[in-house]
Amino acid sequence: MDTISPPVPVIGAESTASLATLLGQWARVLGDEVALTHLDHRDSVDGRAVTLTWRELDERVGTVAARLSGIAAAGDRAAVLAGQSVDYVVAFLGAIRAGLIAVPLFAPGLPGHAGRLTAALADCAPSVVLTTTADLDDVHSFLADSPVRPDVVAVDALAPAEPRDWPAPDPDATAYLQYTSGSTRTPAGVVLTHRNVLANARQACTAYGVEPRTTSTVSWLPLFHDMGLILGIGAPMAGGMASVLMDPLAFLERPSRWLRALSASPGAISAAPNFAYAYCASRVSEAEKSYLELSRVVSLINGSEPVLPATIAKFQDAFAGCGLRPEVHRSSYGLAEATVLVSVSDAGKPARQVTFDRDRLAAGFAVPAASGSTLVSCGRPAGQRVLIADPVSGEPVEPGEVGEIRVSGPNVGRGYWGRTASSATFGLPPLDPETGAGWLATGDLGVVFEGELYVTGRLKDLVVVDGRNHYPQDIEQTAEAHDGVRPHSAAAFAIGTGEGEAAVVVLERAKDSSAGIAELTAALRAAVSAGHGLGLHDVVVLPPGEVPRTSSGKISRARCRKSYLDGALTGRRLG
Repeated sequence: MDTISPPVPVIGAESTASLATLLGQWARVLGDEVALTHLDHRDSVDGRAVTLTWRELDERVGTVAARLSGIAAAGDRAAVLAGQSVDYVVAFLGAIRAGLIAVPLFAPGLPGHAGRLTAALADCAPSVVLTTTADLDDVHSFLADSPVRPDVVAVDALAPAEPRDWPAPDPDATAYLQYTSGSTRTPAGVVLTHRNVLANARQACTAYGVEPRTTSTVSWLPLFHDMGLILGIGAPMAGGMASVLMDPLAFLERPSRWLRALSASPGAISAAPNFAYAYCASRVSEAEKSYLELSRVVSLINGSEPVLPATIAKFQDAFAGCGLRPEVHRSSYGLAEATVLVSVSDAGKPARQVTFDRDRLAAGFAVPAASGSTLVSCGRPAGQRVLIADPVSGEPVEPGEVGEIRVSGPNVGRGYWGRTASSATFGLPPLDPETGAGWLATGDLGVVFEGELYVTGRLKDLVVVDGRNHYPQDIEQTAEAHDGVRPHSAAAFAIGTGEGEAAVVVLERAKDSSAGIAELTAALRAAVSAGHGLGLHDVVVLPPGEVPRTSSGKISRARCRKSYLDGALTGRRLG
């Protein structure tokens, strides 16, 4: 069986604690040391720091838990509808301490995501919504048109409660529901137990070299995203780390804010999707770089989409003069169904890069070549096991063969909330001979090459035309090589036509491009045809900022495809 096992054991993975009980333990040990900082940039360019010590955070979480225990029962859902803030953390941990099932969501004002919020609330049917006074009116207005009628509590308006002892939770009870993006289907809530969450938080601490009191996390990732939640709350609770948060919009407005926060946080660990590193390299000025000191950064995690070698090089070149060391780049792979983290590149050295023959890779075989598709290793599993399997039969593929990535470990969730169809994804045979557990089918394609995992794409994103497989990221990179295309703006996908599947590329025109639309389209068709042997059915050129993205700024191929098929892009097309 072609599996990869973790390189080191995970310490303490069998603890019966919860994130909230760990908070109580750290509050007794670290007391008045700062646990949590939110850099609020709404009224200040440089950000106003709002902080809570470990003791203050513990007391506020206890206050929320006491309020919840009077209006909800153990196992009820408590949805968090708030902006990025210390209050979000208080609300989330308060729900867990009270024995409720936390549901990390977002404030109703998040642009373009009202439908997702409505669907998630209808799915989990919360008995209570936790928010803040700043978001209270918007929450009430939103719920007025919702089929759910929960109690609404503003966590920052609660009077302090008397301290009390809280019972230890059942480690196999549900801690929270992590809702998937819902870009291609109704959002599904992954059921994560206390055991799952603590296992993955500790796997992350081990993998990224966490040391209590000396390591901290810095994150602008939304707390309702799997990586943002574990980086901003889970790992700090497991590892006794201070956490620094900022709003995603603050990062997008001025990416140097993220890097300045890293500079001010010795021993920092942070994470971002691939696009964010290229965004920083192109948007941070030389004057802004003069304020940066990045030599003390411990790990910069690059994950949640294909990691591009050119992006790593561009970011390293841009900030090497600020002390950034090449070995801090940690390429990772993960997904919500496994809490988040699955594998990570080795510490202490740059992630390995291998160039594979493009045609052979599309045919399902990883064959090194002088030119073709260069992939960045996502390393080895973090306290779990990875299997490459035939996506139809589930049988292990031969070494060096591309297949579906499957995962087995204590961090893998129990299924999707209220969905019997979960059995088609979770706990699949054959049973892992080491653990006796089944496998999680990730829907991602990958290959194990010389003991390391390389992610090649997603099953649902493959562009299959005339019987040949094409990875969309390869097409997108070819399109973005033209100087008339805005970097990191292309989405390639397949559509059905009367003559079979056909390929479409949607992209944004570069702001300062002088190329005409007809000239640009012809050049892109020629480049894709020459590089991939693929004729494009359509090329849609949009103004900057018009390609559909996720809430963290990544291009969403699924939303692009849906908008294209719905005709929503027609009126925005240039030319």
